Parts: sequence; C-alpha cells; structure tokens
Amino acid sequence: MKHFEKDTADKKNDAETNKNNDVETNISNDVETNENNGDEADKRYGGMTYIFKEWIVPVAIALIIVLFLNKYIFILVTVPTGSMEDTIMPGDRLYVNELFDVNDAQRGDILVFKSDELDEKRLVKRLIGLPGDTVEVKSDGAVFVNGEKLDEPYAVKAESEAKMFNVPENSYLFFGDNRPISYDARYWENPYIDESKIIGEAVFRFFPLNRIGEIR
Repeated sequence: MKHFEKDTADKKNDAETNKNNDVETNISNDVETNENNGDEADKRYGGMTYIFKEWIVPVAIALIIVLFLNKYIFILVTVPTGSMEDTIMPGDRLYVNELFDVNDAQRGDILVFKSDELDEKRLVKRLIGLPGDTVEVKSDGAVFVNGEKLDEPYAVKAESEAKMFNVPENSYLFFGDNRPISYDARYWENPYIDESKIIGEAVFRFFPLNRIGEIR
C-alpha cells in the first residue's frame, strides 16, 4: 500500500512539474513572439521613417520651390514654331526669368515679349537693336548695327529686302534666328517692341531631356 501511495504521489508530482514546465514554455514562447513582433514593428516603422525622410519630404520641398518659382520668378513657355531654330526647336519648353531688368538687356539676349501686332501673343526672339540703335539689314541677310557688321553664328541667313531701322527710345528690335522663316520685326507694320511689353529672359530649357540646359 505504501508503494502504491508513493507511486501515486510521484506521478502527481511529475504531472505538476510537466504542467509548470508547459506554462513556463508557453510564457517563454509568448515573450519570444512578442519580441519578434516588436522587432518587425520596429523595422516597419524604421522603413516608413526612412521613406518619409528620404523621399516624401524632399519631393514635397521641391514641389513647393517649383510652385513658388513659377508664381513669382519664372514662367513656363512652350515654343510652337521653328523661327528660332537651331537655338530653340519647336516644342522646347523654357523657363523665363520674369525678374529680368530690361535695362540690363544686351544685344543677343533671347527675350520673351508680347506683340500688339499679333494680338498680345507671346513671342520668343533674339534682341538685335537697343534704344537709339540704327540697324541695317542688307539684301544678302547681313545685319549691321550702328555701321558695324553683327557677328551672328546662331543665325540662319537668308536673302531678303534691304531695310533700315532706327530704334526709338524705350523700344527694342527683335529678329528670329531662323531668318528664312521667321516672321519678325523685318515684316511687322510696327517693328519696335516697347519695353513695357517685355516679359523676361529665356534662360533655361527643361524639355526635352536630351536638350536640357542653358539657352544661348
């Protein structure tokens, strides 16, 4: 009888020990599972933080800068014709600096202005004559300013009717680079553009990507 009671007590103790071990094992597993879940959550949080700092914030800042520049400093212009080839091609998209001071304009600058003759249409042309200049166009297409021949490596020359222009004060004279097809001051009824009509200087081409860069 004593052996039977001892065996029963031993079995009971073994059962309690196994139960305790199972409980400890479950607790340990739960702790490890919670730790793993915590690590995964930390990784996900770290990944989101990285994306936010490295991508979302810079992109948002860039967009804000572009919007600010477009509103207060630059305008975007798309060139529809070939009058400025090969300097500017049809479809080129340009940044135009609206803070440009026309008093700082120099012969050869590429400016954007409105034409009264063309119903306030915005044009992109090269500045040829400054206020007070005398500009002469020869029949062979050569251009002389105040008696000196203008060096125009950018221009596509063409024979045309010889003409003389005397640029008034506060006005400017513009030709296109592609002289054979450019409809510019040589053909306008009023060839002079008042300084109030000048919008800004074309400074940068941002499209197409294979032609991106400063405009000269």
